[in-house]
Amino acid sequence: MYRGLKVLDGHADILYRMETEGLSFYDADSKLQQSAAKLQKSGIDVQVFVTYVDPSFTPSEQLYKVLSSLHRFHTDVEKNGAVELVTTSGDIEKLIASRTTGAILSLEGADAINGQIAVLHALYRLGIRWIGITWNGANSLADGVGEERGAGLTNFGKEAVAEMQRLGIVVDVSHLAWRGVEDVLSMTKKPMVASHSNAHAVYPHRRNLPDELIQGIVQSGGTVGVTFVPHFIGGNESQSIDDLILHMEHLLRVAGPDGVALGSDFDGITETLVNLRNGEEYPALLDRLIDEFGMEIAKKVAGENLLRVLRNTIH
Repeated sequence: MYRGLKVLDGHADILYRMETEGLSFYDADSKLQQSAAKLQKSGIDVQVFVTYVDPSFTPSEQLYKVLSSLHRFHTDVEKNGAVELVTTSGDIEKLIASRTTGAILSLEGADAINGQIAVLHALYRLGIRWIGITWNGANSLADGVGEERGAGLTNFGKEAVAEMQRLGIVVDVSHLAWRGVEDVLSMTKKPMVASHSNAHAVYPHRRNLPDELIQGIVQSGGTVGVTFVPHFIGGNESQSIDDLILHMEHLLRVAGPDGVALGSDFDGITETLVNLRNGEEYPALLDRLIDEFGMEIAKKVAGENLLRVLRNTIH
């Protein structure tokens, strides 16, 4: 806990880089942007650990790689008690109280499910509690923002979203084509999130969300996690916390204090904010939240909004 803030980061591709680059989470000199040492210094209480697979692999190949990545978490990250897996809402409260870092397992892009509800159930049993429906392309559930036709959820996608919510898995619409976000909004019975997306009105990147979708997410009880990707913030690599704050200010105007959260995308990015390069520098952002918005709003943005989503979603 940092300065009385419960802090939750909704998206970091730590497991992806561990798997593809063979990096160690516990190496003191690790090249990870969010290694164990950096996570400890970040002030983060609960971190979403994302497993992502390059979409050039077939869905079956992606499933094998997802399983390998989850195995790496259970053997190489969870091994010494410094990080503990969150699978129920009760786990969150226990871990925050104990000052142990909580980990939520997330799948970014549900290609590996490949039209099979049984695979979704298996991933749930392995600890997955958060799923991003697509990456930029299309899969058996929906189109991502990079798919030119921009279609919504498939019939299987609707079935899968309903089953995710029944099981207690957070539905994440970052990367999803806007029509797909509308489809999720039309059927959701639980809070949904955009874990790492910014405001299209501030900078019109395809990965950023228009105001009406932001408002819909908040009306579901969900929230939007601002992301630290420079090219989503302002279009070039020389962005800073100042530029990120502009997106937060807009989101607070459009969504209110319950609609804004944090989703760094650390270890999923090669370019970073000039003054927020890794988890070790996270406290600079947390200090800025308090200074800019006051303690009550800072508490919600730093973690309480995503904690609310988790409490209302996972069992």
